Order: sequence, then structure tokens, then C-alpha cells
Amino acid sequence: MSCQGDGPSEQGSNSVGPCTSSSSETDSKSGDVITVTIGATVPTGFEHTAAEEVKEKIGVAARISKDRGRIYFPITTDKLFQVHLLRSVDNLFVVVEEYDHYQFKQSKEETLLELQQLASKLPWTNALEVWKLNGTLKKKKGHRKGGNTTKVKPNRNTTEVAAADTEQQLHQVASAAEGQLEAESAADAEPCEQDSQEAAPEAKVIKFRVTCNRAGDKHSFSSNEAARDFGGAVQEFFQWKADMTKFDIEVLLNIHNEEMVIGIALTEESLHRRNISHFGPTTLRSTLCYGMLRLCKPQASDVILDPMCGTGAIPLEGAIEFSSSFYIAGDNNDMAVNRTVNNICHIQKRRADKDRISGLPIDTVQWDLCSLPIRTSSVDIIITDMPFGKRMGSKKKNWDLYPLCLREMARVCRPGSGKAVLLTQDKKCFAKAISRMGGLWRKLHTVWVNVGGLHAGVYLLKRTGAVFGQTPEDVHESRGMSNTQGDEKEDKELS
Repeated sequence: MSCQGDGPSEQGSNSVGPCTSSSSETDSKSGDVITVTIGATVPTGFEHTAAEEVKEKIGVAARISKDRGRIYFPITTDKLFQVHLLRSVDNLFVVVEEYDHYQFKQSKEETLLELQQLASKLPWTNALEVWKLNGTLKKKKGHRKGGNTTKVKPNRNTTEVAAADTEQQLHQVASAAEGQLEAESAADAEPCEQDSQEAAPEAKVIKFRVTCNRAGDKHSFSSNEAARDFGGAVQEFFQWKADMTKFDIEVLLNIHNEEMVIGIALTEESLHRRNISHFGPTTLRSTLCYGMLRLCKPQASDVILDPMCGTGAIPLEGAIEFSSSFYIAGDNNDMAVNRTVNNICHIQKRRADKDRISGLPIDTVQWDLCSLPIRTSSVDIIITDMPFGKRMGSKKKNWDLYPLCLREMARVCRPGSGKAVLLTQDKKCFAKAISRMGGLWRKLHTVWVNVGGLHAGVYLLKRTGAVFGQTPEDVHESRGMSNTQGDEKEDKELS
């Protein structure tokens, strides 16, 4: 089976801990409506933002996992379509069973044997019903790495036929799963066995894989071993066929210290790829862009500026999700500006094809970010991804660039009410630049995020009421004379 997120070894206890929140305990049926628990992966650091969105759009309270980057919330199947409207989540899955304190055995052999035995004891029925229903709701993607669908070209003449074929295939796969469940759970019931045997020749063989995500330093087994043994037991129980790339069902085994969640994936590829068709070297995930936008709370008629837009991921997400504001996307690189224009055109064409209003409240400009062609005090919000000095620019250049950028941003931002949301991994350089801009910017909040494996900060700044030009100018200090106390304070904040 497949594995992700391996961690070092752990010693466990001898008994299985009680399940604190299981689908069998929380599920209830009212006619054909089932209540299940949905799990979602979100950008690390923006769990509370995602929980707020769930409460706002679905009306239920979300629980933030001990394992960073995940939230859980209940939903009924008649509202399942709403989970695909969430903008802050990367991947979705339905929870089969959840253990808050799973006591792993001391030896690896005992633990793996227990995982094998667990596969046949889990309440799979409701989760598979949700997976079946989800197949008719979600937007079918083309074949991807690790995907399970056949690539279909978006030709209008074949759209209806392809959609019908897809729905029929999903129905056959889900029916096979349902029949297998009935046969296994009621092996002593002869009518169920006969029904399963009659349906088997017509049903398609289901392909599946198990993906294990493990975090913790006291486990006696690896992710590969857990996925292999648990997956083997799932295969034996359902008589499914293992396939690592062209699978129909992906079973998830998420382990974080003593927390273990078994689920079934509801998304084929991450929802963060929804807007961008022309990628650059540092394109942000759309879900991270959404979190940054919610942090600054755009209001109607706000002018929102991204002076280093790259591929336009932030202003595009804003123009789609917070369309009552107006967005200006600019960059000094002509290739970046072209990518932004192409991405805007791609979204507009996609909206036009769906007979929706294609216009977006966004404009694109090429400029020098240290000398913006924008009137002083005319921008409400500045939100941008600053160069880390890794793939773009260098940390040496950032010592000169950051103070110049912050000063120019302060010039165009409205005194007293203006805000800035800035993302950077070069934390020491940013802290030094902000300390030299104390008369113009005040730091309100910092969200620590993971960007491509790099520990970065999203800084929420408030523009002071000082009129630009009437505060002492920033003095360029030698790079060797850095503010040691400021650096030490920043390091403590990071820890």
C-alpha cells in the first residue's frame, strides 16, 4: 500500500483505547439521510480560519485535530454538496472510525496483527454510502498521478455521454461495494449471500489503495508496514483489488501519536488547484490565498493591492470569492504579468462556458514595486507573497528590498484604517524591516504556516494614523549591525 508522512518509532501499551467519536455512534438515519463526520486537510496554521468558514457556510461547529492541518465536522448527506463549496480545505474524506487514544501494542508484530484484525470490525457501511453519493456530486477530474478516472477531453459533443458513462461506472462500483458489505456483515443470511453472488458477475471489480499518514516519535512500525498490513486485511475482507495508481477507492489511515482516524477519500486531487492554469516557480495554493484574504476581512468597495502578484493567485482568489472589492495585481517581471493575465482569461472563459458573468473585478499592471504608480493613501488592503530568497531573489537582496517595499506600501495605504497581509519565510529580515517602520506599520497578528516544507509567517499589519512624509525616514543600517535583541525576540516567538 502507499504511505506518507513517516515518523520515528514508538513504544505503545497493550490495549486498544475506546473510541471517542465514531461514525457508528454519531450516525443517525432519518429516511435516506445519514449523519457522518467529514474530515478535511487545510493549510497548516489556518485551521481556525477553516473552522470559521465551516460554521459560516454549513452552520455546524468544526473540531480542530491535535494533528495540525486537519479539522472534523458533522454533516448530513442531504447537505453533502456543501463541503465541495468550502474554499479553505485542500482534501476531504469521510470518517469510518476515529480513536482519540488508541493504545498501540509494544511490539511491532502485535500492533500490525491488531491493525489486520481491525479492518473487519470497522463500520464501513455509512462511509461507503457517502463515497457513493459523493461520486455523483463532485466534479470529475481528468486522470492524474494516483487518480482513478479516464481522461475525457472537454468536447461539448461528448460531454453528456461521458457524464452518463461516469455515473454508470460509479453506480456499478458502489453497488459492488454495497453487495460485498451485505455479504460480509450477514454471512449467515442466505438471501443476502444469493443476492451478492447474483450481482457479482455483473459488477466491476473495485480497485483500491491504502494511504498511511503517520506522525509521532514513539511508534514501533513504519507507515509502509501499517498501510501494507491494514490494506491486506481490507482486501481480504472486501475482495477488492489493490492498485496504487488507478484506484476507485482510497482508504486513509491517519495516525498522529495516539490519535488514529480511518477514512475514505472524497477528493481525487487537492482543491487548491482550482484557479491556476499557468503556474510559476512560487505559485501559492489557492486555499492558502483564501486564508490570507479572510485574515484581512475585505469589505465592499475596498481597493486591494498585490504588488508582487506572481501568477495572480491571491487577487484571483479574492476576485472570485470576495467580488465586492476591487483588485490590482502587479509585478516587475513581464513573464509574471503574462501568467497573471492568462490565468484571469482562463477563469473568465470557464465562467463564460457555464453561462455565468465572466467579468472579474481585477486589473493587471507591470511596475516597479518600490515606485508604484498609485496615488498616496488610496489603497485599503495590501496582500502579497514576498520573496523568500530561496527560489526567487536572495536573502542578501531582501535586506534592501524589504524596507523599500514596506515604505512604499505605507505610502499608498490609507492611514489609520489600511491593513497589510504579508507572507514571508525570511523572518529575521522582515522583523528588522518592521522595526525600522514602527512609525508607519504596527504588527497585529502572525500566523505560522507551512509553505512547501518551509516554515513561514503570515503577518497582519495595521497602518498607523501617521501621515506619510511626516515621520522620520528609515535609516539603512549596515547588515552586520542587525538588531540582536529583535532577532532573539523573533526566535523566541517562533519557538
